[in-house]
Order: sequence, then C-alpha cells, then structure tokens
Amino acid sequence: MKFGNTVSTVLILGVLLAALPGCQKKEGPAETAGKAVDQAVEKVGKQVEKAGDSIQDAAKGENKK
Repeated sequence: MKFGNTVSTVLILGVLLAALPGCQKKEGPAETAGKAVDQAVEKVGKQVEKAGDSIQDAAKGENKK
C-alpha cells in the first residue's frame, strides 16, 4: 500500500512540474515599456559616466599646466 501511495505522489508531482511552465503569463505592454525604460536609463547612465570621466581628464590636464 505504501508503494502505491509513493508512486501516486511522484506521478502527481511530475505532472504538476511539467505543467508549471505553461502557466507563465506573457509580457504585457506595461512590462515591455518598463524594460525599454530600464534600457534607456542604463544607456544614459553610461553616457553620463563617460562625460564625467572626460571632465575629470580635462581637469587633470588643466592642473598639470
């Protein structure tokens, strides 16, 4: 009797785990827009960092004169 319960439990868990990926929702328009905003902010951050580096390099160059 225990073996039957174990097999049943394993089968049920297997079916549930196999069905789980099918339950994922597709991205909606808000999530897509959020990802686009995240990418834009990351690009701007990189540009600001480059500008800051350029300013520091220029300041170091002026101090050497």
